[in-house]
Amino acid sequence: MSEIVLLSDSSCDLPASCLEKYHVELIPYYVSFDSEHYYKEIVELSIADFYNRLRSEKIFPKTSLPSINDYYEHFRPHIEAGKSVICVTLSSHFSGSHNAALNARELILENYPNAQIEIINSLNATGGEGVLVLEIGRMIQAGVDFDTIIQTIPKLRDTARIFFFVETLDYLEHGGRIGKASALLGTMLNVKPIIYLQDGLLFPNGKVRGTKKALAKILDIAKDYVGDDVNDYHYLVAHADNIEYAEVIKDGLKAQLNVPVMEDFCFIGTTIGVYTGPDVVGICLIKKYETLI
Repeated sequence: MSEIVLLSDSSCDLPASCLEKYHVELIPYYVSFDSEHYYKEIVELSIADFYNRLRSEKIFPKTSLPSINDYYEHFRPHIEAGKSVICVTLSSHFSGSHNAALNARELILENYPNAQIEIINSLNATGGEGVLVLEIGRMIQAGVDFDTIIQTIPKLRDTARIFFFVETLDYLEHGGRIGKASALLGTMLNVKPIIYLQDGLLFPNGKVRGTKKALAKILDIAKDYVGDDVNDYHYLVAHADNIEYAEVIKDGLKAQLNVPVMEDFCFIGTTIGVYTGPDVVGICLIKKYETLI
């Protein structure tokens, strides 16, 4: 077992197989349907149950970030055991999770001044955050030293992207996270807004009519982004309770880019699902650390 411990808030949405393979410890967000009763994501409310309620009740749930104490209690046992800690958080543009983790780090250093602990602002969300966590996990597993990992993370983060489309902008607008994608508001019936996430912010990439064209569009965007470096990237498909769309995108990536794609999907969790709604599908990608180290 590595002397470096990797943690992430639950908004990374990595499949269980990845979490297990790279020994990633999750710190859950909380979600509420009535602004009174909050449930820990995954631990107390499954992602499937979340989307079932979202579809059937037509409501706009709220999330709450992990507390400083949540982070502290996850960090402390590893620091006491003499481990080094790397913790990745949701983009600070979307949540106070990063600041909570930083504050917990300061408390750790007050009590354990020699602790080696780094908090990483992913400047991304869901599978975009997840692929960054994945590459850090790969470096740890390969035996890359702590300082080299920390120096490489900003380079990796700059290459991480998620290109996706949503069925409606209602959730993003209601949650106040729409950002520059507000330019896509007022779409007509069956028009799918295409959005990408970069440097922690949402940007519009146009809109197309119909799901088939939307799926083709995000494949084209991903191909344009990687260009001739197609084999330098890792690819992960994310979805919000729509396996059918996810399968189409995975098959498209394999066929059109001729690259391996992670078999297990990123199931977009409650932290991001409250802002996107169901049926979102996206392509998450990041450069392999070996190309940057």
